[in-house]
Amino acid sequence: MVNGDGVPEKVAWVLVRDDRVLVTRSHGRDRFYFPGGHRELGESDAETLVREIDEELQATIDPGSMVHFGTFEIGEGHPDHGPFRMICYTADHRGELTPSREIAEKAWFRYADRDRVSAVDAMVFDALHEAARLSGTRDR
Repeated sequence: MVNGDGVPEKVAWVLVRDDRVLVTRSHGRDRFYFPGGHRELGESDAETLVREIDEELQATIDPGSMVHFGTFEIGEGHPDHGPFRMICYTADHRGELTPSREIAEKAWFRYADRDRVSAVDAMVFDALHEAARLSGTRDR
């Protein structure tokens, strides 16, 4: 979905456990991405995140626990793609994290794995690393 300023947006979930962050890979893709997706018409960020995580990982997000982690944007002319904005939230969840629908696999990455994610996702990795929430060790 595109915001009022014409920039495509994604609402994403940032889940960190044991110095690793959850990422997913869609069928037919090599790169990993934070789980989440685009808003449907009229949806709030919370409604989007609840729906997307249910669809992608068969888990239930607790919207009352959502905390905005940051908004990350790549501009026009970026070599990967642009412009693009990702609005990230942390949140509690219920249920196992089971890949579903378009998701081929889930993984838990450390900061050193950031070369395996998209450009905007790498910005989130940098923010997590600066906040001392991800280490630089390449160990999965």
